[in-house]
Amino acid sequence: MERAPGFGRVPRVLGESPSASAPAVSQASLLRLYHRFRALDKNEKGYLSRVDLQEIGALAVNPLGDRIIDSFFPDGSLQLDFPGFVRVLAHFRPVDVEDLRNRDPQEPEPLNSRMNKLRFAFQLYDLDRDGKISRHEMLQVLRLMVGVQVTEEQLESIADRTVQEADEDGDGAVSFLEFAK
Repeated sequence: MERAPGFGRVPRVLGESPSASAPAVSQASLLRLYHRFRALDKNEKGYLSRVDLQEIGALAVNPLGDRIIDSFFPDGSLQLDFPGFVRVLAHFRPVDVEDLRNRDPQEPEPLNSRMNKLRFAFQLYDLDRDGKISRHEMLQVLRLMVGVQVTEEQLESIADRTVQEADEDGDGAVSFLEFAK
């Protein structure tokens, strides 16, 4: 069986220390991800670029596709290696309740935990990465998601109401903690 080079368990791929409580991805799943990574790397560069991800049909038609692609390239990086690819995709793994019960509290929180999934979703809205979702950012994301199906006035009303309902400290924006609630 072919192996993804140097990778057996997800914790090693994700830069975490392996432990009995760390959720493992099966070798078969990791191999499927590796084959997908290699298929996307058409020029066999050993890394993916934004252009490589933009060729994924489901992302190309997804209104938030560009925001999702941005999440693969934190801090403005231009290249995505295999461990980074797996790290981002780990957010989408279902949460295993048994793993949560057996998790050592000293270990880092798994990438697919509820809080990390919320952090991932939050960064899709926080366009300027200032740690808050403003009315303007909410409106921009709503425009992307609904297109021309809703009037601008309706979108503004939804953005206003959403921010107003979530904004507990009255600063006119939604913090991560307010978003998580």
